[in-house]
Amino acid sequence: MINTALNRGQALLLTSVTTLAKYPKHLTTIVAATLLAGGGGAWALASLGPDVSQLPVRMVLEAVQPLPQVADADAGVRSLNLYRSDITRDTDSADTLLKRLGVDDPQAAQFLRTDPLAWQSLFSRSGRNVTAETNDTHQLTKLSARWSPDDGPNFKRLVIERDANGFTAHLESAPLVASTRLASGIIQSSLFAATDEAGLHDNIAIQMAEMFSGDIDFRRALRKNDHFSVVYEVLEGDGEPLRTGRVLSAEFVNAGKVFQAMWFQPPGTGSNGQINAGGYYSLDGQSLRRAFLSSPVAFSRVTSGFSMRFHPILKLWKRHLGTDFAAPTGTPARTVGDGVVEFAGVQNGYGNVIFIQHRNHTETVYAHLSKVLVNRGQNVTQGQTIGLVGATGWATGPHLHFEVRVNGVQQDPMKMAQSSETVPVPAAAMPLFKRVASNFKAELQAAARMQPTRFE
Repeated sequence: MINTALNRGQALLLTSVTTLAKYPKHLTTIVAATLLAGGGGAWALASLGPDVSQLPVRMVLEAVQPLPQVADADAGVRSLNLYRSDITRDTDSADTLLKRLGVDDPQAAQFLRTDPLAWQSLFSRSGRNVTAETNDTHQLTKLSARWSPDDGPNFKRLVIERDANGFTAHLESAPLVASTRLASGIIQSSLFAATDEAGLHDNIAIQMAEMFSGDIDFRRALRKNDHFSVVYEVLEGDGEPLRTGRVLSAEFVNAGKVFQAMWFQPPGTGSNGQINAGGYYSLDGQSLRRAFLSSPVAFSRVTSGFSMRFHPILKLWKRHLGTDFAAPTGTPARTVGDGVVEFAGVQNGYGNVIFIQHRNHTETVYAHLSKVLVNRGQNVTQGQTIGLVGATGWATGPHLHFEVRVNGVQQDPMKMAQSSETVPVPAAAMPLFKRVASNFKAELQAAARMQPTRFE
């Protein structure tokens, strides 16, 4: 600050001298006063600052305590544990799996090749979550694999650990933990493409198609820019997602029309003394379960609908009185409604075929089966597996030919399903239903605002 003031005083002095030279008579008095005030002020200000060379100097010494050292029990050096996770592939070997996990340990590889439990749990088993723990030299310390074998409440955990004698393996069981997730998507080409884009498992697409199958023909009626929002469960083991659970609620907008559904289980027991079964309902309380399903196989690609087509065997155009469902040989075929088996055997171009008689003079036909699993006169229930898809009779490839007949006249299966009756929520459970529905509405609104993400 002192040096700055001195510099400004010197600059002012130089300016004043120049001006005085130009106007010696008129400005002599004024310039002289300015010089005295500026210079005097500057020197007065300079005199206030201390002389740096005269300032006292003091040295301060302070002891610093070092941080405590944590010595390794064996080598006196702290070890570093490394963790890496991956998913098993059906082509994995012990070496390829360990390499992806960052493990360089011939002894561990040999154990995986020779231990029966490890071999059975890890190899030729795709999709299992595996975590490896290694030391800083990439030797395996511990390996854990998790999977959910069925629809039960627990998951399996394989644990392989190193001890003083090598490796040991054992199998554990632990409860799955459910968490809720939200997602949304837009149809550009197909439902499966949209759910892939939204990061959803195929099981979610199948559940949504089943939920709304009585209202939306997912095989023929989807439109570009149709969209959906969904709230669903993910079942986790040790914090890792192992499989998807149930769709809890969903909204689907098809051709501008909005359809909503939610899972609800009425409390208590029914008139038969059984605990009330859960099911899907519209948000105004109407059951989505109808007397007839629209599809005799789980949601899949359809090769031809209820329309005119070029017959692949007869080589001519004719009305196709039914629906062909493309599916691999061995795919379960299910009855679309309760009824009695009228015929089960071989019949002309149908090959292996089943005829089921339902109430109200309705009959359904399931043809080209590779295997028949029911007998004539047997009672069957909606959704029961009655045979396996095949290519018998006049079939050029594996598929299921399905017909619905009312009084002997073929009907469109989709229209038949849509016209069948529904059952509302029991009156006693309606207050609870409305509260649950209100929560689901809020969650669906939140899901609709989410941006679709790529499949992980």
